[in-house]
Amino acid sequence: QLVESGGDSVQVGGSLRLSCTVSGITISEYAMAWFRQAPGKQREGAAAIDSDGTTSYTDSVKGRWTISKDSAKSTLYLQMNSLKPEDTAMYYCAADYFRARVVAGTGSYWGQGTQVTVS
Repeated sequence: QLVESGGDSVQVGGSLRLSCTVSGITISEYAMAWFRQAPGKQREGAAAIDSDGTTSYTDSVKGRWTISKDSAKSTLYLQMNSLKPEDTAMYYCAADYFRARVVAGTGSYWGQGTQVTVS
């Protein structure tokens, strides 16, 4: 089970940290990612972290956001700085044993989402 939290309404230039609390799987063994979906738009991947800690980001968030995980707390994080109106979306975390599935958006495990609004 994946449960996101931390979404909120913030001003342009502000920061938020999203959390994804995981149960039922060992996150140190899984690839994980944050996806977002804005109204009327397709879901897109924002950031991913492999089981070995290697990270990757979509171009629009590089240099502004950081994905990380705390295996001891079984929690995935997304630190979002310098937020822009175009970052407004529902944010979801996802996990899968295979990185390719997570990155493709076909991961086995998904959370219910947390809303981020930037204005």
